Amino acid sequence: MTYRLITLAIAASLATPAFADDATKLDTVVVTANRAPVAVRDVLAPVEVIDREDIERSQARSLPDLLRGRAGISIGNQGGLGKLTTIFMRGSESDHVLVLVDGVRMGSATSGLVAFQDIPVELIDRIEIVRGPRSSLYGSEAIGGVIQIFTKRDTGALAPRMSIGAGSRDTYEASAGYGGRVGRGWFGADYSRQETRGFDSCRTYDPLTSFGGGCFLTPAFAQSDRDGYTRDALSLRGGVDIADGWKADVNALRAEGDNEYDGYYDRSTVVQQVVGGGVTWTPSAHASVRLQAGRNRDASDNYSSGTQYQGNFASNRDTASLQGDFTVATGQRISAGAEWQRDVVQSDVTDYILKQRIDRAAFLQYQGDFGAFDLQASGRHDDNQQFGGHSTGNLALGYEFASQWRFTVGAGTAFKAPTFNELYYPFGFGNPDLQPESSRTFEAGLAWTGTASSARFDVYQTNVDDLISYSSTSFRPENISRARLRGAELSGNTTLAGWIASGSVSWVDAKNRSAGVEGLLLPRRARESARLDLDREFGAFRFGVTAAGEGARYDDLANTRRLGAFATFDLRAEYAFTPALRLQARIENVFDRTYETVEYYRQPGRGLFVTLRYAPTP
Repeated sequence: MTYRLITLAIAASLATPAFADDATKLDTVVVTANRAPVAVRDVLAPVEVIDREDIERSQARSLPDLLRGRAGISIGNQGGLGKLTTIFMRGSESDHVLVLVDGVRMGSATSGLVAFQDIPVELIDRIEIVRGPRSSLYGSEAIGGVIQIFTKRDTGALAPRMSIGAGSRDTYEASAGYGGRVGRGWFGADYSRQETRGFDSCRTYDPLTSFGGGCFLTPAFAQSDRDGYTRDALSLRGGVDIADGWKADVNALRAEGDNEYDGYYDRSTVVQQVVGGGVTWTPSAHASVRLQAGRNRDASDNYSSGTQYQGNFASNRDTASLQGDFTVATGQRISAGAEWQRDVVQSDVTDYILKQRIDRAAFLQYQGDFGAFDLQASGRHDDNQQFGGHSTGNLALGYEFASQWRFTVGAGTAFKAPTFNELYYPFGFGNPDLQPESSRTFEAGLAWTGTASSARFDVYQTNVDDLISYSSTSFRPENISRARLRGAELSGNTTLAGWIASGSVSWVDAKNRSAGVEGLLLPRRARESARLDLDREFGAFRFGVTAAGEGARYDDLANTRRLGAFATFDLRAEYAFTPALRLQARIENVFDRTYETVEYYRQPGRGLFVTLRYAPTP
């Protein structure tokens, strides 16, 4: 199969990293894995960084497009640009991934999901992906991993930037921004708009194979029309060096979307908003203290027949944290902190019995460097107003046993609190007695780090208990399910004969261990996935290709509705008129492959997109 050929090609490319001849991002500092700055080469957990250069080089038009096929990640999308997208990391549930934007927790307290499709890539500076449990530092949801999105930072000279593009399916995009440093302060502002008429994403109604019809349609609501999407987004941020050792910063991101789809409810207007700020005090090179607060708002108004209002769901998530990082001896560091979180929900469709809950937590982390050995240990206790207390921990050990080689082993626990919909919606069918889902993970990794390239191989097993599923006897959610997630990931990057190459291959065995469906695969997770990015410059020209493939998956718990394997190829080209002015062109799904990642929801066919981009080098 084509996706197997892609997998073999990536494995072969990762097997020869020693021929690299250009620098890579091995010394990039990340903050998500340990809640403190650590170089990528020193992090004990599997980490991937996607920076602004990677984003622009890929010419990705959405965040799901940028993330698809990366190590440990499987994506389910319901019909292309702007449509509901869920991410499964290491085979865990779609609400088992914690998402942060500039350090502020993001996601709906009602559904538990993050609207990845509404976060514009034009406003993103970089993304840090950490695979594996991180509840011992972040609390609820970090079972499969953590994704942190950082909006653009303007710390160089004042400069404008802009882009304009158009393409298939009547797609139009535009963005503009301005920012830089002025004296002791810096600021930035960016606006982005994206609109498309889309395509008829829902496959034809089939009463013989689908309960309720394809895409939850019945013949009365079948719609053969194009499902469009429009999104406007604005990002504002700034900071100031108040005095020696004191800094303050603020940030805000707001995205408003208008999305069309098929069914009785066939349109929704959505708002994703993150606002945050903090103060950092660094009295010496050995100590730093940060106070941070933020709010995430997730809201949607739903309509039928395009204009008939049917109701609203909204949630506000307020957070505040105080964290101190202290170097107590050479190579010995301690981080300690406290967090407060309040979730508030509202809806004119249902009356939630409990409309808010508060979580208070404290955490402690130790990082030690003992020559060839590295140690990281962390623990956290959450006290939640709804379900009580929950403690989690993590322990990892790294051993550099030869030049450029390191072996890591770790174990960690994590949990995910029940959502308000699981607790109280619909009225009479929620379960306010639900307890958190919990997990135990064991993992090991082998990493090779050269002067200009790197490769990493990881294996893991996660056992998840008390999974929330709907009971066939009580007809409400219960803590009755279990799952076992096993997998392996190979990833790396290099530069070979002028080609910039990065790739990953993932295998996951996500098995249900619940009564009645034990041994069956969890739905919507592809067992195999792979991605390869290749780029090459020829003077003012640049050419590239992204090849991504996924194995078969099932769309139901009973494993009766199978979605086939697929592979796609995207070609891209770029011409630099000047270092700041570039013309980009991309052909996605070159071979017009027909495939689905969620049953009945088609994925886009072949498409051409052209972008003119102006962005001076900082």
